[in-house]
Amino acid sequence: MKKVLLFIFFLSFLIPCSLHAQELSLDDLYRLALKKSETIKISEENVYIAEKEKDRALSTLIPRFSAFGYHTRYSEEKSVNASLMQPEYTNEWGLRLDQSFSLSGRELTALRIAKQGIKQSLLELNAAKEEYLFSVASSYYNVLKSKKALEIARANVQRLTKHRDAARTRLEVGKATKTALLRAEAQLAGAQSELIRAENNLRLAKSVLARTAGISGEYDLREPDSDGTTTVHEEELKLLIGDCRMAVLDCLKERALSERPEIKGLRIQRQIAEDRVRYARGAYWPRLSIEGVYYRQENEPSTSLELKERIYGALKLEFPFFEGGLRVAEVAEAKARLRQAEHSLSDLKQSISVEVENSYLNLLAESAVISRLKAEAAYARDNYNAVSKQFLYGLADSVAVMDANTLLITAERQLANAGYDYQLSILRLRKATGTLLKQIISENRE
Repeated sequence: MKKVLLFIFFLSFLIPCSLHAQELSLDDLYRLALKKSETIKISEENVYIAEKEKDRALSTLIPRFSAFGYHTRYSEEKSVNASLMQPEYTNEWGLRLDQSFSLSGRELTALRIAKQGIKQSLLELNAAKEEYLFSVASSYYNVLKSKKALEIARANVQRLTKHRDAARTRLEVGKATKTALLRAEAQLAGAQSELIRAENNLRLAKSVLARTAGISGEYDLREPDSDGTTTVHEEELKLLIGDCRMAVLDCLKERALSERPEIKGLRIQRQIAEDRVRYARGAYWPRLSIEGVYYRQENEPSTSLELKERIYGALKLEFPFFEGGLRVAEVAEAKARLRQAEHSLSDLKQSISVEVENSYLNLLAESAVISRLKAEAAYARDNYNAVSKQFLYGLADSVAVMDANTLLITAERQLANAGYDYQLSILRLRKATGTLLKQIISENRE
């Protein structure tokens, strides 16, 4: 009995701990997402496949060693003048060491292409990580927006409830009309429906974040470390620009063109396309084959004159003169892929420049808007407090209170969204310049 009571005593302490929702910061979500993301795992498998492609290309430079064996049984034994012409059966076996390569060095070109493919896969992995981590950050701030919207909706219900009660009190003492109470009731019902929508939006946003970051179980989010100022981007810009002496936007574009993994990957892809043209042209060169063979043959019945063992080497030079236009087509295809790579690189540079400019201007706009929205929210709050007091003393009607409340809700929502959008715009600029992943790694190390 004592053991059972002791077990229940410890269980009473463990269960609340297990039911407590985990609190996650944005850095926690980054680490969790990198561990569980299927998208990242797919890119990692691409790196592994590229490494195996290099091993396959390397294998063509290593001589092949093989064994062979044959058993041949004839219809009948044939002899002429006591000389055996056809035995009853023959056993043949041996060992072969051979190597074949093109005089153009195509095998070395293929190995270089495979090594470049590994670098390209690693860059594609980094690009996938940056894109995925930014999607995690976007979902994170969407949850915070929904959470803040829920708080605003609850505060709105509380305000309108107080206003409804005040309108009812004024109606009872004969200082207000039935219309004022009905208007207050209608506004309160609308606010309650908005509260239900806000609760549902928060559940949906948390579900999306859990799916994106691989979160299991209940969780809550920790607010980002921010003092509420709008000067964070100034330090961020100084860090991104470095020693660049050009205009800020030009420096950011220059940084993006040198840091973005997509740009680096396409440059490697262009190099690979150039090597593929050389590889295709190598088919016009002769092919040299070298082999060394140990061969043994045993006949039944055997004769004293037969040669049972042979050891020989062979050198073969092969040059195809006509292959139905195959080599011409392969070279033309390789050149077309090279042109594709050059066009893709040029197009991506232009797209990244536009992306950087858009991210930079968006950051400046969010920074400039926040200070105005703070003032608007403060004025709207003071205005509502003043109008609600005037309503209590009969100096304002219900319409004025509703207008002041609508202005306050709008200002609070815009300010909350602008604050989170400002934080997200900083991450968007890091991603646009190709420094998001490096920044996250360095911050986690610290």
